[in-house]
Amino acid sequence: MDRLGDIRLFVEAARLGGISAAGRKLGVTPAAASARLAKLEAALATRLFERTTRQLRLTDEGRLYLRHCMQALQALDDADAALQAGRNVVSGKIRISTTSDFGRNLLMAWLDEFNALHPDVTFALSLSDSVSDLLNDDLDLAIRFGAPREDCSLVARRLASNRRVLVASPDYLARHGRPTSPADLARFDCIVLVIASGPLNEWRFVRGDETEQYTVPLERSRETNDGAVTRTWAIDGYGIVLKSLWDIDADLRTGRLQVVLPEWRYAPDSPLHALFHRNRYRPPRVRALLDFLIERFACVERDWAGLPGIDAAAGGPPAAPGKAERL
Repeated sequence: MDRLGDIRLFVEAARLGGISAAGRKLGVTPAAASARLAKLEAALATRLFERTTRQLRLTDEGRLYLRHCMQALQALDDADAALQAGRNVVSGKIRISTTSDFGRNLLMAWLDEFNALHPDVTFALSLSDSVSDLLNDDLDLAIRFGAPREDCSLVARRLASNRRVLVASPDYLARHGRPTSPADLARFDCIVLVIASGPLNEWRFVRGDETEQYTVPLERSRETNDGAVTRTWAIDGYGIVLKSLWDIDADLRTGRLQVVLPEWRYAPDSPLHALFHRNRYRPPRVRALLDFLIERFACVERDWAGLPGIDAAAGGPPAAPGKAERL
């Protein structure tokens, strides 16, 4: 058991980038944590970390050992979860990753509702617009727009559609007017989200049998890698932005944002998916949360028909996810 505790400490130190931080997480003093890692290295006759005054860096041997340790610890956690599954116990911590806007504007409230039903569950929520590496991160599931690549070691469960619309603040539209077609967007200020693969400035729209594409000129647009910032800039009147209805549901209901070009529909649809490790056991708490979220998604989607500017937005069927937007 001492070796298992030392291994958990080693994994946390590698994950957090510091011995003190790992010790705090596991309830061990920095001095004790350092001594335990030194003992582990002595037992292995291998240096696992290169230590400096500013950082802790894994050696090549440390990286190899870390990979095997994480697999071993996950196997033990899965075994514990499997035993609990026999009793159908909904308890423990669920580690979730999702995008910043969706996490703040909808998911946090939904997690509170789930907690009211299952008070023995707690959450670790990571908000990022980049795609989390579930194999390296200590996550139970990630909620992302789009599906994983076919060769990916993740599996996906579709949660909901993902209608995206152009929106702007009433103040901006009062000052600049409204575009009448996608090509007319050239007269307006636009806001662009930038992801790891590059800026999402290629906007493609369909209306019935018509298709139009507009490329937002980056030299005169606002850019950010944070979806929450694009929303804030739009509310503050800095231009037109392409947003998922999941991110701006409340803004449309309160009138902070208004739909632009409602008769055109953005394509592709890139539905929302829950992503899991292919070979990892899903304990009852994760399965219960997933069922809960699917119900919440369905309720909100049924209510979208009442949002201003959305009735006319079904200008054509959603296209299949494009390569640039797959995870």
